[in-house]
Amino acid sequence: MKTVETIKELRANIKQAKRKGKKIGFVPTMGFLHEGHLSLMRKARLETDVVVASIFVNPTQFGPNEDFEAYPRDMQRDALMTEECGVDYLFTPSVEEIYPENYVTYVDVEGDITRQLCGKNRPGHFRGVTTVVSKLLNIVTPDYAYFGKKDAQQVAVIDKMVRDLNIDVGIVPCPIIRDHDGLALSSRNTYLSSEQRKEAKILSQSLFEAEKLIYQRKLDSKKIKEFLIDRISSAKNAIIDYVEIVNGKNLNQVNEISGGVLIALAVKFGKTRLIDNIGVEL
Repeated sequence: MKTVETIKELRANIKQAKRKGKKIGFVPTMGFLHEGHLSLMRKARLETDVVVASIFVNPTQFGPNEDFEAYPRDMQRDALMTEECGVDYLFTPSVEEIYPENYVTYVDVEGDITRQLCGKNRPGHFRGVTTVVSKLLNIVTPDYAYFGKKDAQQVAVIDKMVRDLNIDVGIVPCPIIRDHDGLALSSRNTYLSSEQRKEAKILSQSLFEAEKLIYQRKLDSKKIKEFLIDRISSAKNAIIDYVEIVNGKNLNQVNEISGGVLIALAVKFGKTRLIDNIGVEL
């Protein structure tokens, strides 16, 4: 594996690979890797000839009171993990490399797809996400880019951006990877105290229970939301940001559960905000 810090060097290597007819797979991350990230890299390794992974903690997607400075980082550990997954190029640019002096250009996906769920209480978050992902896609020019479904709204927004801007890349959504007790893996899980960590498993438990209720009793979205809120609220440290049931493709609110829907939630345990979701097909 080769670690690359500059756009110029990475582009030169990718152009050389493309001249040889190689397919490029790309996994963008913010580092402090876990099995969820590694599963994306392994899938890219199976499906493409050259795998590029990036580690870049993107400042433009953090709000003023969020955890940019405190976000966990361990580049040495991450580099070993990416190499073990068969990554060919690890792109680790500085903030100045991605956002040079006098940088003023941003990509903004408008509409309900970015205004609800995580976008509702995190203004500017998806503007930062779409800006950095569009830049990375333009730098790497991959054939396929791999994203985890835990960030379901992010996947939907990026897919919309790629289609609207005619970016020539296939977006590959990949399954959520969970810990032994069902908690969705996240770099932010390291922030949780032992008590909060035990309580956090209620997120996946409540989602799986809601899924069963939908299949067994055909409850409407209002009753399912009420069930989820009551169930999650039973954890004393849980503070609910949102619980929503939306169309699985466009993320529009739904009153009746039919076709493909996404049950998505965000909950704080102390200062740590966790997200999770489950897709249901009827």
